[in-house]
Amino acid sequence: MHEGTKYLTIGEVADRLGISAPTLRYWEERGLLRPAARQSGRRLYGATELRRIALIRIWQESGMLSLDEIATVLAGRTETGHWRETVHGRLAAIDEQIDRLGRARVYLVHYLDCPRDRPAEECPVVHREVDAYLDA
Repeated sequence: MHEGTKYLTIGEVADRLGISAPTLRYWEERGLLRPAARQSGRRLYGATELRRIALIRIWQESGMLSLDEIATVLAGRTETGHWRETVHGRLAAIDEQIDRLGRARVYLVHYLDCPRDRPAEECPVVHREVDAYLDA
């Protein structure tokens, strides 16, 4: 270890970043993260590792990337693939989800606009929809 470098234990990192220690150990098992050092068997993390942990969390939360996708992006361009393909795939999945959510919104707004108090039993649109579903 370098003199003057501030290292945090896994517990300190977990508390600081709001991530459980088992999650950090799992990320290590998955190859997403490595401690900067070990001292008496304890994992120690420095600024570089904290930045990587923050990046993984940002990609999970903001980018909706899975751990497999994150591993691919972290690996960069390899002989077997390119991180950009992974990001394109995630964007396609997000676009599909946005489309599904839009259709669901239109569908549910119809129910709110339906003048019937019991749309499941009284709405002719619902009846046609159920009939079409059963005929398919």
